[in-house]
Parts: sequence; structure tokens; C-alpha cells
Amino acid sequence: MRETLRRKITQICNKKIEQKGDGVNVSFYAFFANKNDDPELLMEAATWWIQTHQLDHFEKAVKIRQMMADAL
Repeated sequence: MRETLRRKITQICNKKIEQKGDGVNVSFYAFFANKNDDPELLMEAATWWIQTHQLDHFEKAVKIRQMMADAL
């Protein structure tokens, strides 16, 4: 996964956790705007989420944030 996407995911997770607490769930769609302006990046995130890690549609933001940190 490219570094820019990893940073974006971490930032979004941090924001969601700050707003709603440690129990907040996210989907990989949370990392993108409602319009699909970068399909290649969306597919990269979807592949990482669905195929590589076989995550559920919604996962705890703290879990995803930790996975981003572990990937460094």
C-alpha cells in the first residue's frame, strides 16, 4: 500500500476516534469522497481490506489504525 494512502487512513481513523471514541467502526469507503475521483486508489484500499486481510465491512478504527502503524 502506498504511503499516501496509509497516512490518509491513519488520519481518518484518528479523526473518527477523536469524534466518537475508541468503539467507532469504519469501512474502507470512509477514506474516500462520495464521488469516485480516484478509482485506482479506491481499488488499492479495497484489495488491501477485502482480499489481503479479509476484514469485515466495518472494523474498529483503532484496529485499522494499528494495522497501519504495524505496516511501517
